Amino acid sequence: MLKRAFAAQDPGRMRLRFASRAVLGIGLAVALCAAAGHTPAAAILGGLAALLALFTVTDPTVRGQACTTALLPVAGLPVLTLAALLHDVPVARDLAFLAVVGAGVYARRWGPRGHALGVFAFMSYFSAQFLHTVPGHLPELYAAVLLSLVASSTVRFGVWCYERRLPAPVVAALPDDAEGLGRITTRHAVQATLGAGLALALGQVLSDQRWYWAVGATWWVFVATTSRGEIVVRGFRRFLGTVLGIVLGFAVAVPLHHEPVAVAVVVALSVFGIFYTAAVSYTWMMLAVTAMASMLYGVLGVLDADLLVLRVTETAVGALGAVLAVLFVLPVTTHSVTEAWVERALRCVHACTADAAARLAGSGDADPARRVAELEAILSRLRLSLSPLVHPLNPMRARKRRARQILELLDDCAREVRGLASVASDPEASHDVRLAAACWRVEVAVEALTDAPAAGRPLGPENAPAAEPTGAEQMLAHLHALERALLELAVPLRRADRLPAGA
Repeated sequence: MLKRAFAAQDPGRMRLRFASRAVLGIGLAVALCAAAGHTPAAAILGGLAALLALFTVTDPTVRGQACTTALLPVAGLPVLTLAALLHDVPVARDLAFLAVVGAGVYARRWGPRGHALGVFAFMSYFSAQFLHTVPGHLPELYAAVLLSLVASSTVRFGVWCYERRLPAPVVAALPDDAEGLGRITTRHAVQATLGAGLALALGQVLSDQRWYWAVGATWWVFVATTSRGEIVVRGFRRFLGTVLGIVLGFAVAVPLHHEPVAVAVVVALSVFGIFYTAAVSYTWMMLAVTAMASMLYGVLGVLDADLLVLRVTETAVGALGAVLAVLFVLPVTTHSVTEAWVERALRCVHACTADAAARLAGSGDADPARRVAELEAILSRLRLSLSPLVHPLNPMRARKRRARQILELLDDCAREVRGLASVASDPEASHDVRLAAACWRVEVAVEALTDAPAAGRPLGPENAPAAEPTGAEQMLAHLHALERALLELAVPLRRADRLPAGA
């Protein structure tokens, strides 16, 4: 697990850049809050605002990221105000919290921007409970949030805007055209609200002061997940990461929380760990979050061993609420989600093949490289969807073996597709009458694995370019390997009966 978090491949050192920029941006935000004379509570809220702005804003363009960042206070400050006004009205406070949970999850239907604004709104309400915010605190908290967002934006869009030199990332999302309770985001909003309600009730039994931890655990289990299997695995990883973080808290936070320099170093390392491990290990990310929270409670003067133990129990309650909700309320099955992602991947394979063939035939509009980037994003999301099936604790060995086989064969497809795109981008590449026939067989294989004909221009022998036998062997090798991988996929996908005769 440690190797996966810190020794995982980091192409272009993107995770290192992501984490380093976060430390710089959040550090600047907190430093400016301190220089402005804000209280520790306001500086903590400002640092959290900067963290969320740098972590959750993931629009594909820099302009979109700037727009979403500008909208964060529009979503967060009214919610912070509401929480402060309801501080002394427990029933209304709790109902409003559940409404924020439901709305925040539902906002995912509007893509990355809706997700970021929903998270910021939720964390604004959560932070009000964490800091025991009352109306008299609001002016200072407003100022700290705005100052911190300006500081983090200065770093992100000015000092260190590495995105301007990179192609826009491909955002892979499942089509969700259903209505009402058939829509995945609607189901998740209902599940999250009911799960948070259960967590809130049980959390208040455990503590009338820190009950919001349970609600927070439920919320974060739902973030960036789709199926019930994903949520169950995420709940387990959140609990495990919290336990490991508490152990670290006993070893580091309890003895050192009175030392300002030590606090600053541990918090900076925790921020780096959150951003560096987020993409590869949720468990290690939660360890870093818990270590940081332990230090912040020390800054607020309330850290002790009992508090750390309470955090573990509240986290367990929150994870339980999420798991029960997804298992018994409008469940979204792992099978249905993974089937949809597999079909998207297969269609993308065909589209890339078609674009590569069109590019070799002389079309200037075909762009197989863009299709490769789309396929990589889809496969990344498919791995998350299949994570419950390939988890070491999954006792169903046959399903685990099948899931791994699907991933391996789709990875083979991705490798061959990258090779196709590379060959097609070579202006010296030659054409061969065999290419169209091979592309046509790939289309047939994709159609056999999906329920409808593949989208795009039909590829058959009648579309063959003029014969020129030299220079196309490399592309033919990629096409033949791709065809073999697609045919082998019929077995784990249990669709061998759809293959054409002789395949």
